[in-house]
Amino acid sequence: MDWPIAEVARMSGVTARTLRHYDETGLLPPARVGVGGRRHYGERQLLRLQQILVLRALGVGLPEIGRILSEQVDEVDALRSHHQRLLAERDRLDALAGTVSRTIAELERSRKDGNPMTINRPENLFEGVTPAQYEENMRDFPELAEAVGRRADAMSQADADAAHRERTAQMIRLAELMAAGHPADADPVQSEVDAQYRALTGLRAVSAEEYRAIGRSLVDNQTWRAAYEAIVPGLAAYQRDAIEAYATTRLN
Repeated sequence: MDWPIAEVARMSGVTARTLRHYDETGLLPPARVGVGGRRHYGERQLLRLQQILVLRALGVGLPEIGRILSEQVDEVDALRSHHQRLLAERDRLDALAGTVSRTIAELERSRKDGNPMTINRPENLFEGVTPAQYEENMRDFPELAEAVGRRADAMSQADADAAHRERTAQMIRLAELMAAGHPADADPVQSEVDAQYRALTGLRAVSAEEYRAIGRSLVDNQTWRAAYEAIVPGLAAYQRDAIEAYATTRLN
């Protein structure tokens, strides 16, 4: 039994474009190619795709995944190894969730007392959010998502970790500015947004309207909103408003 690429994309949540990319790079060739070049996948390919997605969720880049899969022989041993890594990741995320919980408690306490605070800077707060997940969350911006995906695929693990830390640091700096009472259009906030915009335009040109849409998606996209709200409630809307102000004053 096999399944066409559209059905595999539906089952796995991976876009057909990504599956074609996996085929073109030799990471996941289909079981067969049917009429009109349509790819079909069998059970063995689905198992391999599962391993690819598990490793991607653990932050492993595609070149390293290819090496891991090419070296393994027994599927049960491979899955057992992946399972151990997932358990370790679960423990790490549990610890980080505790850090976020303490940060929220500190913010609430500072608001109640009326005293300013500096948010703790957990260095790897959202290291579990991989570049692949960012690409998927940008599905409404396909050209930008493709650019993000290309950069993610070319990243070493060290580069990916550094990118995670910088994204986290940006989010926490915005939370600090919000907690300090700066409006979304204040100069320090706009400086942070400018740095984020320049990082995006380093991948491809981003229009004012597209940047506004990205800002709105921080609230509308459940995964993005949860990441921001885990730091402090209201941060997603604050970032959206800051992007709107930036697009209006600097990009129009």
